[in-house]
Amino acid sequence: MTEHVHVRVAVIGSGFGGLGAAVRLRREGITDFVVLERAGGVGGTWRDNSYPGCACDVPSHLYSFSFAPNPEWPRTFSGQEHIRAYLERVTDTYGLRPHMRFDSEVKRMTWDAERLRWDIETASGALSADVVVSATGPLSDPKIPDIPGLDSFPGKVFHSARWDHDYDLAGKRVAMVGTGASAIQIVPAIQPVVDRLTLFQRTPPWVMPRMDRGITGAERWLHRRLPFTAQARRGLLWGIRELQVQAFTKHPNELGFVERLARGNMARAVQDPALRAKLTPDYRIGCKRILLSSEYYPALTRPNVDLVAAGLREVRGSTLVAADGSEAEADAIVFGTGFHVTDMPIADRVVGADGRTLAESWKGGMQALRGASAAGFPNWMTIIGPNTGLGNSSMILMIESQLNYMADFLRQLDVLGGPGVRAALDARPSAVHAWNRRVQDRMRRTVWNTGGCTSWYLDPEGRNTTIWPGTTSEFRRATRRVDLAEYEVLRSSSVPGQGKGVDAGAAEVTA
Repeated sequence: MTEHVHVRVAVIGSGFGGLGAAVRLRREGITDFVVLERAGGVGGTWRDNSYPGCACDVPSHLYSFSFAPNPEWPRTFSGQEHIRAYLERVTDTYGLRPHMRFDSEVKRMTWDAERLRWDIETASGALSADVVVSATGPLSDPKIPDIPGLDSFPGKVFHSARWDHDYDLAGKRVAMVGTGASAIQIVPAIQPVVDRLTLFQRTPPWVMPRMDRGITGAERWLHRRLPFTAQARRGLLWGIRELQVQAFTKHPNELGFVERLARGNMARAVQDPALRAKLTPDYRIGCKRILLSSEYYPALTRPNVDLVAAGLREVRGSTLVAADGSEAEADAIVFGTGFHVTDMPIADRVVGADGRTLAESWKGGMQALRGASAAGFPNWMTIIGPNTGLGNSSMILMIESQLNYMADFLRQLDVLGGPGVRAALDARPSAVHAWNRRVQDRMRRTVWNTGGCTSWYLDPEGRNTTIWPGTTSEFRRATRRVDLAEYEVLRSSSVPGQGKGVDAGAAEVTA
């Protein structure tokens, strides 16, 4: 972008959220939009995470857009390369390439209260937009802990989401830090090739068997010829997970049966009682994300693997010292330590109506009206915003609900504006607080808050600002329409020379 351009909508990010937004805009008849992507290609987290063994833990037919079914999924749980290829195909099928602006990392977004627009600075130039749809995602910026002495480590260091494929792990002494969803896939993938693998585990995860299999040619043929069979498959997968939600949100004590299944899975693979003791969580299953793997536990029993049941405390040269004082030598350190989830980095770059950044506004904890709109940030929406995450189902379901909300938001702006008049919607603080209060009240009895663990769902104050404490059906109902009573309506003349102020007199518009 060499010249300043103005668009109706600027979408940030090209993962599932950003591409979904772009497709929905086109389906709504809106073509005046750009998708700003900091990298050189689409895919979001499925582009960035290419570590050995990378795959999804949600079934393929549920982890895809309802409007873009894929009858050709090769496995019940898809690998990273298949999901990324799917997103590339969606980009081409829906004609999104002309809207893409790659290598265009957003540096700053500032609300212009006079013109009612967002001024956006990117790595490839400046532009402005009536509406910003931020789809940067919570799993986009890796988090590496501040370990004393790490800078002095003479070997290779990288995060699982920034895998160095040029570095050969074969025959090396490798330290894996963390035991989350990425680590349990990496460990069995690299264990056979490394000389020694030392796994630093602060908290053991609950791990259930991964019921993965190849999808047969007959099944794929059936889904191609009779698309309703793929829809039925998706519906069944969705329904099962909807029925499970109450155990997580209302009756955590019912999860004891699932715990017994998980213990049985561990006992079958791990014979050593000392190792089993290290691997047994002391919190309720579901408090942290339940992980799926049939290979993780067997890999930990191999003679070249050491499990250190403590976090990494410091690094002294090539010696790694755990919190329990034990030491290990390593040639490479791989961090599987998660992402900046409750402190979205994009929030530092968004400057709202009162000159404060979104990060400053969220200092007391992230909160947004229906997971989308933040008070003081007109015409700015987020996809996968606060309290829209899921603990047991597909995020694509939540994304599509938020796209419904985005579409109605834009329709309302069309109605409120008109020839020569610009309109903006700013979430009322009272509406944001009321929504957040309802969400947090429901959160109190969920397993995520009562299960006795500390997870990445919680912010530094211990508030769960990540997970939605209900079913996907409930969220879809809550985001079907924009309720204008929850917003202040701003209007401004867009005729040159007449943009001298904002008419907030229309603020009492109601649905």
